Amino acid sequence: MYIRLNVTFINLIMRKTLLTFILFITAVGMNAASKIDKIDPSFWYVGMKNPELQLMVYGKNISSCDVSVNYPGVHLSSIVKLESPNYLLVYLTLDKDVKAGNIELTFTQGNKKEIKYYELKTRAKKGAERIGFDSSDVLYMLMPDRFANGNAANDNDKALSPSTVDRKDPNARHGGDLAGIEKHLDYFNELGITALWFTPVLENSMTGGSYHGYATTNYYNVDPRFGTNNEYKNLIDKAHNKGLKIVMDMIFNHCGSEHPWLKDMPSHDWFNSPDYEKNFVQTNFKLTPHVDPYSSDYDFKTMNDGWFVRSMPDLNQRNPHVLRYLIQNSFWWIEFAGIDGIRMDTYPYADFDGMAKWMKEINEEYPNFNVVGESWVTEPAYTAYWQKDSKLAAPRNSNLKTVMDFSFYDKINQAKNEESTEDWKGLNRIYNNFVYDYLYPNPLSVMAFLDNHDTNRFLEDGNDIAELKQAVTLLLTIPRIPQLYYGTEIMMNGRKNVSDGYVRKDFPGGWAGDAQNAFTREGRTPIQNEIFDYISKLLHWRKDNAVISEGTMKHFIPQNGIYVYVRSFEGKAAMVILNGTNKEQVLPIKHYNEVLNNATTGKDIISEKNIDLTKDITLNPKQSMIIEL
Repeated sequence: MYIRLNVTFINLIMRKTLLTFILFITAVGMNAASKIDKIDPSFWYVGMKNPELQLMVYGKNISSCDVSVNYPGVHLSSIVKLESPNYLLVYLTLDKDVKAGNIELTFTQGNKKEIKYYELKTRAKKGAERIGFDSSDVLYMLMPDRFANGNAANDNDKALSPSTVDRKDPNARHGGDLAGIEKHLDYFNELGITALWFTPVLENSMTGGSYHGYATTNYYNVDPRFGTNNEYKNLIDKAHNKGLKIVMDMIFNHCGSEHPWLKDMPSHDWFNSPDYEKNFVQTNFKLTPHVDPYSSDYDFKTMNDGWFVRSMPDLNQRNPHVLRYLIQNSFWWIEFAGIDGIRMDTYPYADFDGMAKWMKEINEEYPNFNVVGESWVTEPAYTAYWQKDSKLAAPRNSNLKTVMDFSFYDKINQAKNEESTEDWKGLNRIYNNFVYDYLYPNPLSVMAFLDNHDTNRFLEDGNDIAELKQAVTLLLTIPRIPQLYYGTEIMMNGRKNVSDGYVRKDFPGGWAGDAQNAFTREGRTPIQNEIFDYISKLLHWRKDNAVISEGTMKHFIPQNGIYVYVRSFEGKAAMVILNGTNKEQVLPIKHYNEVLNNATTGKDIISEKNIDLTKDITLNPKQSMIIEL
């Protein structure tokens, strides 16, 4: 009896233990079951030339799922399971004639199924109908956080870092947003610019100076402190209605350290230098290894694979899945928001071949679109290397239509401090810059600027209105795509001697309660109105002026500090005369007979006076003239 009772007791214990174990395993299995958190991109478009669609699926243990597709004209190409179990890449192929609708995606894990409906939308325009910016445009670059605050309700966000604004701190968020830009669209029309370039607007949840936007933490969401995706799209629609184009700032080289990818790396080669915690490698910021015939592998790898800074992890565009994600992201913003161009940050720091592939696909899908790449080296030969069809890079081809003229920026900022008439100083520097235009496949598709968010402002700590007028006259009449930095039209100044925040000050009048409102004539000082009127006059004259946007150029070696060049197109011409000295000068008109074409008079569009071209012209110190012949 005693033994039988113990056996019964043991059997009972064993059955309870087994049941507990089964319940435990079931609970573990349920906890380990996949759950889809999101899919990037959240929707796509039919009718694209490239039939491939990558879906990046996020979710706990999602990689253990099998996937099936049920939709006419959509086929499952492949499923890629990455090293992290929390990502799954689903590659689909879309037939050319596939219709808009909802794709049924079934995710199966054991006997569990989850169905997701993925939307395919109809495109608003064909790819060739997307018209980018060009030399007929003038871009106005602004930082949304520092331009105007149109919606104070979105200033603070506890879910993002930093969570509050502080306008007293030049490196904190100040609260500017998309609503503030939208509020001032008429201001841009009054000024006369034709395109707006915003620094990045995507989510940037970072400690420190996240206001600038260059450390993206979500590639498909506008930062809530700027607005929503729909508000961004609506702003672009309203800008288009007022004749303004919008250029989107993107960064393929790196993301932000708070991006989910860094916290949970999809694969060991998703980033360059993935062992950053033990062996951090920062880029050497030397872009020359791309073109240097003697460059060491060590220098090239450090430049190309090193991180920009610790808070900006370096993405590996050699990984085909990373590259496809980024390419699709740019297409998505073109289709969804209707942007008119892209400015690509830190262009040469990313993989050459990957970026060339992206640009090739952009040009094929959107042949009339435009992308400008930042390549911060002040030698024209270096910049020309990066332009599409450059013989300097052959047999490689970047496919990048527009490059930034850091040489012009460098030369104009040296010339402004020089009164010498020596042949390598002052306006001679500008002349020498254009001598090398033979290196560019297309000089008209080079972007010139006086300053931007990464440099000292052109005026630095000063207020030399004559110098600024002459620099703007140059910028708006040379064979380039001009870019103005916000506030130049009201003589905003500043140096980076303390931090970048001092060249990224708030535009006065953009916030309720500002002591000055420079958006209005009444709110500007007399000298601010003088420079505003000057720039506005040139901008409106330049608009739809083929002589400047399409014309050829002939220039003369500066004499006595005077630089003269002529822009010509279909029988029309404009003669630009710049006195780069601080003293009165006389221009001997006979030296320029070859470009006058027997004209005896012309009209200076700046002074609106008729000019007698049969006599020498007396120029005031730092005077600029634009004479229509």
